[in-house]
Amino acid sequence: MRIAYLGPAGTFTEDALGEAIGSTEFEPLRTTTIPDAILAVERGEADRALVPFENSIEGSVRPTLDALAFETEAVTIVGEHDYRVRVHLIAREGIGVGDVEAVLSHPQPLAQCARFLREALPGIEQRSVSSTAAAVRMVSESSRPWAALGARAAAGLYGCVLLREGVEDESANVTRFVWIAPLGTEAAGVGPWKTSLVFSELGEDHPGALVDALAVFSSRGINLNRIESRPMRQQLGRYMFFCDLEGALTEEPVAAAVEELRTKADSVRILGSYPLS
Repeated sequence: MRIAYLGPAGTFTEDALGEAIGSTEFEPLRTTTIPDAILAVERGEADRALVPFENSIEGSVRPTLDALAFETEAVTIVGEHDYRVRVHLIAREGIGVGDVEAVLSHPQPLAQCARFLREALPGIEQRSVSSTAAAVRMVSESSRPWAALGARAAAGLYGCVLLREGVEDESANVTRFVWIAPLGTEAAGVGPWKTSLVFSELGEDHPGALVDALAVFSSRGINLNRIESRPMRQQLGRYMFFCDLEGALTEEPVAAAVEELRTKADSVRILGSYPLS
């Protein structure tokens, strides 16, 4: 099985993948962006993709939502995996915390470690780069006293050391990853299920339009775990709504609610129905 995910080697996504897949053998396909990983599945270049969907501190991962909403049509979510993130301050051998001139990382870890950076490294320049692994590589190659926020695996990969371990602001820092598969792939598993969907354009704008749309779920006793609006990229004031709800699409109340939602919204797309992590 070929699995696409955000590369290069040594990222948190790679750590999460190893945790999620265990001892199962696979062929890695590392991509430069999250949308590229999802598109690799749609193009048939990968059998699955594992991509970050939501973080307990920073919220939704926008590149994933936007790729599912705007760039792909022939993929589906077939599972999820919750990964506890441990972020480390990494530098070359011989550099101390007091020597650091700049901290490099992906925007997510920079935000997740904002209090630590403010208190431990006040006034230090923060630079956003494409991935945590790229940040550690750049630190390892630079002659400047830089540090990176990244994964333990990246430190070992690029011959760096951990200056501080576990510098994330919240100990309960969890990222929810989702498994992406070709459209038509059926999810497998037992236990409670979740259905993810996106809908938009609630007809003629009127007070309570969104409430009316969501009532198709509440009237059937279906709980929404999450709802988030995103611009439709057409004009100001036009939005789409991402929802996670309890239950499988094969269950009659969920199926009936989705069908009624289709009468209220111009567009309803099922992103996936799959077992809870």
